[in-house]
Amino acid sequence: MEWEGIIPSSSTMDTFEKLAYQNGYRLIAGVDEVGRGPLAGPVVAAAVIFPPDYLNDQINDSKQLSAKKREDLYKVIKNDALAVGIGVTDADIIDRINILQASLLSMREAVLELVHQPDFLLIDGLHKIQLPVAQKPLIKGDTLSVSIAAASIIAKVSRDRIMEIYHRQFPQYNFLRNKGYGTKDHRAALKEFGMCKIHRRSFHLKNSDVNQMVLDLSE
Repeated sequence: MEWEGIIPSSSTMDTFEKLAYQNGYRLIAGVDEVGRGPLAGPVVAAAVIFPPDYLNDQINDSKQLSAKKREDLYKVIKNDALAVGIGVTDADIIDRINILQASLLSMREAVLELVHQPDFLLIDGLHKIQLPVAQKPLIKGDTLSVSIAAASIIAKVSRDRIMEIYHRQFPQYNFLRNKGYGTKDHRAALKEFGMCKIHRRSFHLKNSDVNQMVLDLSE
């Protein structure tokens, strides 16, 4: 397939899907993940298959949308998609295999969760997934492909809901507000309370006091 030099505008975010269809593929899944950067919680991936010629100009990279808009589009995507799959990899596995491998594992699981198995994958990022399926990684794919963008929204909303549950279990970290990212209040809570079971112990914190606390807890 001739992918090089194709840079769709926001109004043609089905360009890569159309190219795959033109080459004989019929079930094309967009795949993306969220949660690589946080200090706590899982990495969550999603895979989405839309019907042929599907396009919705409201679907965009989840980072460019408000929380309310993501929630609204989550419902639209779930209704319009032929299939949606989700993969979740928890902090203990992230610590064991590293965040890149955990992200790829989540994406693989999301694809395997689809009720219709795709014959082509469009993947956000640089790396392919360990599956015997034709696939194309796309840098900034969530801004180039409607399927990947939809996957980014499903993954983001799903992870946020998980972190809201963890907030009820561990309110001292305010996961409702920071979703596990290394915000100032989250780092202050780490310094005061130490780590809980969903913190990623393999992540190095820049603040020297917090970093010392992490080293002490890892013994």
